[in-house]
Amino acid sequence: IARGLDLDEVTHVINMDVPIYPENYMHRIGRTGRAENEGHSILLYTEKERVYKDAIEDLMNQGIAESDFPAAVEISNELLPEERPKSKQVELSDKIGAKEAKGEATHEKKDKNKKVNLGGSYRRELAKKYKKPKTRGDKNVNKKKRRK
Repeated sequence: IARGLDLDEVTHVINMDVPIYPENYMHRIGRTGRAENEGHSILLYTEKERVYKDAIEDLMNQGIAESDFPAAVEISNELLPEERPKSKQVELSDKIGAKEAKGEATHEKKDKNKKVNLGGSYRRELAKKYKKPKTRGDKNVNKKKRRK
């Protein structure tokens, strides 16, 4: 099953994040340098991702050359929309607190307004019309005695 694009003559692969599994990194950089061509792979990582980078180096039995981040590049602490934590509109704790703390605005319903599901008027009409059959005496028991 194909997992992505198969492009010819890819010269550079830039990894913006370090994959957790080193095999995934090997698969990604495998796009470069095909058919006797040269290719380059660039890995951008943070200190938290250093463990994953070391695992990649162990798998390749080769170190990844490092260079310092260029000073000319402006670093922003502002998060992209997809990086921002998603907040829930209504928190569960607010719902629980609302039930416990009833004020003057909340009150019990009047008895006439407390509805009970009776199953619909048609069902009630049928129940009145077709009641359970009334048995007079123990007819079934007497039938069993006669058979013996």
